[in-house]
Amino acid sequence: MVLVGFVAALQVSIAAASILLTLVLALWAALTAGGRLRPAVPAFFVPLAAYAAWTLVSVAGSARPIDSLVDAKEVLLFLVVPVVYGIARGRRAGTLATVVLSVGAATAVIGIVQYAILEYDHLGRRPLGSMGHYMTYSGLLMLVLAVAGARLLFAPRDRVWAALVTPALCVALALTFTRSAWVGASVGVSLLCLLRVSQVVAQRDVRGLARTPVVAAAVFALAALGFSVAPTAITDRVYSTFDLQDPTNRDRLAMVRVGAGMVRDHPLTGVGPEMVEVLYRDYRPEDAVNATNPHLHNVPLQIAAERGLPALALWGWFVVAVVVGLARRFRQPDTRPLAAAGLAAVAAMLAAGMFEYNFGDSEFLMLLLVLVTLPASAERNLPAEREAAATPGAAAAAPTRV
Repeated sequence: MVLVGFVAALQVSIAAASILLTLVLALWAALTAGGRLRPAVPAFFVPLAAYAAWTLVSVAGSARPIDSLVDAKEVLLFLVVPVVYGIARGRRAGTLATVVLSVGAATAVIGIVQYAILEYDHLGRRPLGSMGHYMTYSGLLMLVLAVAGARLLFAPRDRVWAALVTPALCVALALTFTRSAWVGASVGVSLLCLLRVSQVVAQRDVRGLARTPVVAAAVFALAALGFSVAPTAITDRVYSTFDLQDPTNRDRLAMVRVGAGMVRDHPLTGVGPEMVEVLYRDYRPEDAVNATNPHLHNVPLQIAAERGLPALALWGWFVVAVVVGLARRFRQPDTRPLAAAGLAAVAAMLAAGMFEYNFGDSEFLMLLLVLVTLPASAERNLPAEREAAATPGAAAAAPTRV
């Protein structure tokens, strides 16, 4: 129950999520020490741990090691992976995914109410749900939409609830005015559609293959209708994505040059965690819009500038390891919906991460790690659960597992 509370709190309150994470870590440690859980991690945790270790190396090379060390505490959030992997086994993984979807639906309603009634309806005041920042809120909605889309396409028995909440998720995401999350959600949903098509082709499902163009046409028609009736402020925001004279677009191009300069001068350890903002003015080009920026609005560039090229290579290894594991579990019917959600979440993170440093957002990072770990965790108890279901009385005789 503590783990369920933690996963639910991720989209509600970072303070509550932090407290519950501490409790669940203590519970996990106690169960492991008592022999009720065997220490285990999925394969992708190895590069993630190596990335954390190199982060500490970059702290040592920072101009302000203490400040960098305080910022580097985010690597402790990586412990979400062994906790979820150890506790949320078998069908519990699906339960956690349902919690993510349900809480996401509730926060979507909050965002819609903020826009429609409380006048969170312009760039200066955007819907933020119960989060402290609209970027965090939009990023979380993007990940929840990946879960909803995966259930709609790959989990026939769980489609009803996903179908009911998906419109609210889409509307709330649109109302955040957050272009990076729009791009990420589009890429994630597109990947889910491609995965569905590939599955239909592989299974030689003639009916499914015939329905695919119809479904695609319906989706595009709904998207076009939504765009045509959207408020002018939102359509203008969409058009601004392609406007190179837009101030935010110009400043992002300036950030690329800032990051490149930092990588050139500090290729191995970077400038250190939390040091990009401190040193920004030293690298700022004259045509930059903002005097400084807290980060470079690009995940690979931020990692390379802040922690060095080795850290970027380790992060790339982590992403590849996650995708390989999820792709393997996508081929298994029992874990396919969770794996599809994980793949869409990673794709969305990568796409949105070209325009926003979402990997450094605590709430976003923890929810992402939960989603990519759930398929591996679900796989652990499934053979035993199938055997128990097939054997009368076996479920009652089986010992309770944590």
